[in-house]
Amino acid sequence: MNLFAPAVLALSAALVPSLGHTQPFPSKPLRIIVPAVAGSAVDVQARRVAPMFGELLGQSVVVENRPGGNSAIGAREVARAAPDGYTLLHGNVNNSLNDLLSSDKCCRLNEALVPVSKMFSTPLVMVVNSTVAAGNLKEYLALARAKPDFLTYASGGPGAITQLLGEKIKTDAGIRVREVPYKSIGAEMPDLLAGHVMTAYLAPVVVAQHIRSGKLRALGVASATRVAAIGDVPTLAEAGLPGVEAAGWNGLFAPAGTPEAVVRRLHQEMAKVLASAAIRAEAVSLGYGIASDGPEEFGAFVRSEIVKWGKVIKDSSIKME
Repeated sequence: MNLFAPAVLALSAALVPSLGHTQPFPSKPLRIIVPAVAGSAVDVQARRVAPMFGELLGQSVVVENRPGGNSAIGAREVARAAPDGYTLLHGNVNNSLNDLLSSDKCCRLNEALVPVSKMFSTPLVMVVNSTVAAGNLKEYLALARAKPDFLTYASGGPGAITQLLGEKIKTDAGIRVREVPYKSIGAEMPDLLAGHVMTAYLAPVVVAQHIRSGKLRALGVASATRVAAIGDVPTLAEAGLPGVEAAGWNGLFAPAGTPEAVVRRLHQEMAKVLASAAIRAEAVSLGYGIASDGPEEFGAFVRSEIVKWGKVIKDSSIKME
């Protein structure tokens, strides 16, 4: 008789329940944290893909807004979350710019937050309130030179892509325009429409309807080519200011330590969403590009953006407050 058999059977029985609790990913709803206000371009994009993403994953996907801190507040929340793939950051260009300006390593991209999938890229459009006495970019620059510090422009605060674009235009054109910082992407829209701030740099999807209604006037697109959604708006180079290009981009990030298999699954399903005919058709009509880069490519892109904008930050002596 084997005296050890009962003990072995007992141990095996004890292990079965714990093994049975191992569940495939995902086994519960996911959260996507958007570090911007509701209704902003990045928020609209996240909410558009979330239902499709959830359907492919077999779980609901909830979008939550955490604006503030140049997108750092939302990033910090995700960086502190459990690294299990259930809490994701819909990070954007401002998160990478924070890494250039802040000594806080809480939520650095490619370190505290690992890239999952790049999603959308949107060239910024320079717009002014309709009351501004400038029908085109050349008239705007002439007005700025004639009245230094009279014109104002809205930014997302220190280190935001809108601030960097505004400062680059000031430097390249040799003008003085006062910055009016806001707490988050898209937060300037009410003041812009009311004329409390005169200039802004926003995504086509956000401003197209206001351009058509006449509430805003578009002076130029900060890209190499025109955007189909607002095809009559020239590029800044065509309007008389060459070499000025800036885009807002976004994508998914997960807390460092998230299992590689989970990251791969998330990217795989998001790539399917972005390849869908519905999303691609919307991208053309709303003026943004799609890029479903995976973790390695997306990580390399983030590093290139940090290099690109580092010079502007240095030349403009921009510091995080």
